[in-house]
Amino acid sequence: MSVLILTGERDPSADLMVSALEKRETIVHRVDTSWFPGQLSLTAELASGRWCGSLRTPYRTIDLDTITAVWYRSPRIFDFPAAMTATERQHATIEAKYGLGGILMTLPVLWVNHPARLADAAYKPVQLVTAQRCGLTVPDTLVTNEPEAVRAFADSGRTVSKMLGGVSVVEGGVRKFSRTHLLDPADLDDLRGVEQTAHQFQRWAPKAHEARVIVIGDHLTAVSIHADSAASYVDYRADYASLRYELVTPPAAVESGIRNLMKELGLVYGAIDFVVSPTGEWVFLEVNAAGQYGWLEDHTGAPLTDQLADLLAGGIA
Repeated sequence: MSVLILTGERDPSADLMVSALEKRETIVHRVDTSWFPGQLSLTAELASGRWCGSLRTPYRTIDLDTITAVWYRSPRIFDFPAAMTATERQHATIEAKYGLGGILMTLPVLWVNHPARLADAAYKPVQLVTAQRCGLTVPDTLVTNEPEAVRAFADSGRTVSKMLGGVSVVEGGVRKFSRTHLLDPADLDDLRGVEQTAHQFQRWAPKAHEARVIVIGDHLTAVSIHADSAASYVDYRADYASLRYELVTPPAAVESGIRNLMKELGLVYGAIDFVVSPTGEWVFLEVNAAGQYGWLEDHTGAPLTDQLADLLAGGIA
């Protein structure tokens, strides 16, 4: 019985998890998918309705039949030989994704989280409609590429813009992070570029503070995040140094909605963000099915690593 962790070589949260699992006398295999094919190989045969075989690195052989849980932490893209042409690299990437990835996805084990469920949950419009169906309060939201639709939406109240997908872009070799942006009149006067792709706009929710809820199996840990600067008040990621944290208990209806949401999305782990209004209303923003939790554990002492280690160590089919 063993746990497979798929992540990069430099991952402090994974380092802590390996130690926690070893303390539980659980065999741990930590694999960086970028090792494929240079330092990682695969052999699997279909037998009696399941794939049997192994993963091999220069240091160990991992029998697929012995894996009982997979932590799909932060797998990296495959690293192919530099001598390959762009066409060869594209072909190899596709074949590796559907070969290595496809074999792993069939493992009848506990996944935190399964790649297919991660892919589904990544769609913000899916999250929002599912959260509302599960009883959570969701802000009015517009997805459009029509500038006039943006102006009409903003006429009804304060509005923010938020990316639908990734949190950053690379431009000129520099990574630039996207933050929630509160639209002002100048933004509405110049909406050039909106027509080029889909954009998400949401009604600004009156805010006393924000909260992140970490769901690990049946465990639910809520942390209020208080901003002490103007930048972090709009988006706490803009100024981590100004933040204060406190363990809190969400209202029963919110907890019920969270559990229903996780069930609907097929997730066993999630980092869920809320705005908490001055009147105490919890407004759902998003669920990050691979969201960070380590800094919250550091600031509050919540036993998140232990909860996740217990879940993985008790892996189920």
